[in-house]
Amino acid sequence: MINNNQVNGQQLIKNPEIDIGSKRQLFVDNYLIQAISGEAEIELHNPVPGEIVLKHDAPWEGNSSVYHSVFKDGEIYRMYYRGSQIDIDSVAKKISGSHPIFFCYAESKDGINWVKPNLGLYEYKGSKKNNIILANTNFKDLQLKVGDNASFFKDENPNALPSEKYKAFVMSSKPHGLLPFKSADGIHWEPMHNMPVITNGAFDSQNIGFWDSEIGAYRAYWRYFQRFTTKDTGSLYLGVRAIRTATSKDFINWENQTDLKYESSPHEQLYTNQIFPYYRAPQLLVGFPNRYIEREWSPSMYALPEVKHRQLRSKISMRYGTGLTDALFMSSRNGTVFNRWNEAFFRSGIERPGTWNYGQHYVAWGMLETKSSMVGAPNELSFYSAENFWTGTSNDIRRYTLRIDGFASLSAPMKGGEVITKPFKFDGKKLSVNFATSIAGSIKIEIQDVDGNAIPGFTLAECSELYGDTIDRDVSWKGGNVVGNLLNHNIRLRIVLKDADLYSFKFY
Repeated sequence: MINNNQVNGQQLIKNPEIDIGSKRQLFVDNYLIQAISGEAEIELHNPVPGEIVLKHDAPWEGNSSVYHSVFKDGEIYRMYYRGSQIDIDSVAKKISGSHPIFFCYAESKDGINWVKPNLGLYEYKGSKKNNIILANTNFKDLQLKVGDNASFFKDENPNALPSEKYKAFVMSSKPHGLLPFKSADGIHWEPMHNMPVITNGAFDSQNIGFWDSEIGAYRAYWRYFQRFTTKDTGSLYLGVRAIRTATSKDFINWENQTDLKYESSPHEQLYTNQIFPYYRAPQLLVGFPNRYIEREWSPSMYALPEVKHRQLRSKISMRYGTGLTDALFMSSRNGTVFNRWNEAFFRSGIERPGTWNYGQHYVAWGMLETKSSMVGAPNELSFYSAENFWTGTSNDIRRYTLRIDGFASLSAPMKGGEVITKPFKFDGKKLSVNFATSIAGSIKIEIQDVDGNAIPGFTLAECSELYGDTIDRDVSWKGGNVVGNLLNHNIRLRIVLKDADLYSFKFY
């Protein structure tokens, strides 16, 4: 039972320091939650697998073409990715590439149908008719190593020079580190600096950079190995695969280096990190790290798809056959401490060729808002994830979709549940919610003062019951839907749910 000044015996906080303004609030953590009662909980949701949108079947691409970056740029969507092929020699017990590793480019008008333009920049087997944008070319004294780590983004810094409208991180092997690249058009690239600008790391995975408008600086996230034992010394590649971060004002000089920390998650091997600001709530950073686990040969392992090829890979290195990858969801409000869900966000899915292996769910950096296939439905979020790694001469990119703001929700079954938020200030005249219920379900919201007393005119009894399924609907009470007279007051929300999900809310 929720009382005015206590919730489940806990004293309500009366001295708030939270001002949400008019920023959208998502239920991906307990940042705003004071207490939960009944059957209410925060529930993680999973993207829905859709169609294959891109096959990496060009001769200069191949079955290990991963490390994608996607973003919207005006009227088009851009995609950058590694083009590479893994060939297995079980006799010599080694893997090799049948061609050099490149970085390639594709674009789309809708985020669903992708084309590979003929760029004419780099030669492959005597022809420049390809979509290669970057190769292991030497720039003066720099030796590039584009294979493991390049990522690309459009610079949203309002002071970015036209010649640096697009930026990227590319690995340099000599000297070792991350080299910043720039481009005026997203196609033609050149180094921004004559030396790597981040050198403390392994970098053998996709390394990310982007402009964070909330702090007015660039952020970088890269592969780093954390050492927890005295044996983890003498190599860049010993220890636990982890993520390191830093900030910069100019993309050249980096400071505040630190390892990511997690609120309540165990040490796990994480490959990519795929961190970026969520565009509808830019104060929130979201990430989709690729999780790596080595299993053992067992009846379940033998039952997984393509066991003969799995055994072949294991002859070279056991982990090539028994390693498995999926992808997690995590979020942060400061860029260094993350709330990481321990359950998979991208599961391996129903067993089929090209899945349940080491290499699945290298999710692209970035997400796109795309049209729904259902007529009249609102737009949805599209993610792009790799499968069919290792086998054949091509791997595939499958599109996954998710409700806008739909990473997680405040959820309750028909038995019902409720939440009291921490006190906060807001800016706006109305309150909009993104929610879904069954036909028998409902959501009601009460506005309280800092002491937990219902404010007249905004009580639960006066709230018009919300039911339906929409990403944007105003909350109303008997007196209407205007809440502007509560500006500059510390308030709480009391949210009561039955067979419902509340994904986000926003004052506007």
